[in-house]
Amino acid sequence: MTAQSSTTCPWPDLPPGPTGTASPELARRLAEAPMEPTTMPSGDRVPMIVRYQDVRAVLASPAASRNLRAPGLPRMVSGTALEDDPAALINQDPPEHTRYRRIMQGAFTPRHIERWRPRAAAIAGELIDAAGEEFDVVADFALPLPARVICEMLGVPMDRFEQFRGWTEMFLSTSEASSEARGAGFAAFMAYAGELIAQHRVRPGDDLIDLLIEARDDGDRLSEAELTHMVFTLIMAGHETTASMIIRGAFRLLCHPGQYARLAARPELVEAAVEEILRYEGPGGNGLLRLVTEDIELSGGVVPAGSVVLPNPSGANLDPAAFAEPRRFDIGRFAASTVNPHLAFGHGPHYCLGANLARMELQEAFRALATRLPGLRAQEDLPTLRWTDDGLIYRPIRLLVKGG
Repeated sequence: MTAQSSTTCPWPDLPPGPTGTASPELARRLAEAPMEPTTMPSGDRVPMIVRYQDVRAVLASPAASRNLRAPGLPRMVSGTALEDDPAALINQDPPEHTRYRRIMQGAFTPRHIERWRPRAAAIAGELIDAAGEEFDVVADFALPLPARVICEMLGVPMDRFEQFRGWTEMFLSTSEASSEARGAGFAAFMAYAGELIAQHRVRPGDDLIDLLIEARDDGDRLSEAELTHMVFTLIMAGHETTASMIIRGAFRLLCHPGQYARLAARPELVEAAVEEILRYEGPGGNGLLRLVTEDIELSGGVVPAGSVVLPNPSGANLDPAAFAEPRRFDIGRFAASTVNPHLAFGHGPHYCLGANLARMELQEAFRALATRLPGLRAQEDLPTLRWTDDGLIYRPIRLLVKGG
């Protein structure tokens, strides 16, 4: 990915604020224009839904479809994109989506995910120990941690990591010039996912792919295409999006050294800190498109059937109607809460299936940083760091730090 300063991103009418904070434009939209159109990386314009209750309503509505494959509909990016694949869980509507998700959900229960927590914690510690006194959070910690965890969970050889990381970056690119590369990367990635499944069928074990192969609901099992798409999704989401949240979370804590010191002094706050990082930073993008199949009434008016809209969870997470002082970063915000009301993992039928896994990895990442490096500090001027500018996920390119 190319890089520019933190004042640019692929969304021309939603430039980020200082130090990569949410666009100041969101405040105006929340107050005055909750459905104003936005220009996406493709150049297409669609209404962006930003208010918390409106975003929840769209995400939960059976009239908000993820089938965006009809010719002429607005697109998030040019060329091959997520919306093009009808077999992907994220693009399915009920009843197909309900069946697919019901079969898989047992593999992602807290009980199944918790068995990997000790290994995630150990990997986080190993990476910090190997990094030395001065290191790059991005290259030395945030990228390899979820990559190693998901590789072990799926039985993927680590020597293939750089290859599928390259495929992922191509597929998440917003650059029109890379549309052919994205298509080729997607095909190669899917072929590799198919190879992994075939290997597990010949030599079964007890990792996550084996759980998915054996997953069933009243005898109904995933088809080969569904299995392949799920493995593809896990590899892509299981390292790139989680890594980006570690990077953005570490960056935000370093922007607020008092908050980092508080976490280091009270590591029992790590769960609450992760929820605040998810609310404040996540998911690093502006959401996924929905095709409205019946009129939906929202606070800003009626969205007519046939419209394509962009419900923006990041905007909703900064709505003062839902969160007190939403632009204040406070790792203790959710310390006394038993629920997590933010929308970083979405809402409704498409609520992120891997939320338990992502939370576990983020908790162990920030627990390791806070307990092993309580004096962590930035080695660069944070407001001048360079950020990605051609991807659907927005994060610093590099984050040099010194332990202590």
